[in-house]
Amino acid sequence: MGCLGNLIWFIFGGFAQGISWILAGVLWCVTIVGIPVGVQCFKLAGLAFFPFGKEVEYGGGAVSLILNIIWMLLSGIILALESVILGAVFCITIIGIPFGKQCFKLAKLALMPFGASVVKH
Repeated sequence: MGCLGNLIWFIFGGFAQGISWILAGVLWCVTIVGIPVGVQCFKLAGLAFFPFGKEVEYGGGAVSLILNIIWMLLSGIILALESVILGAVFCITIIGIPFGKQCFKLAKLALMPFGASVVKH
């Protein structure tokens, strides 16, 4: 079921969200200091493309907190807003609710990507 969900997700919303993460990663990689942030964006683009069957575990320390604050101000709010709007649109129908839940998972991740790890389940 996860394979079918990922395929439908990719067609109806995952491609756009994954491209957004890749674009954010490219913009962060323009500077040498931003390369670690850009690499994290590229890792999370894979989750944005195919989120079904994967969970996000949050952790991290002080460095993750500082990076999350900087991230949120420069890129995170825009990516989270995109995910929330798309999730609200998906949740209009009963069939779209699982896709909306994946959007909301990505919105939370867009606000706090550092210290987070993606785990297959």
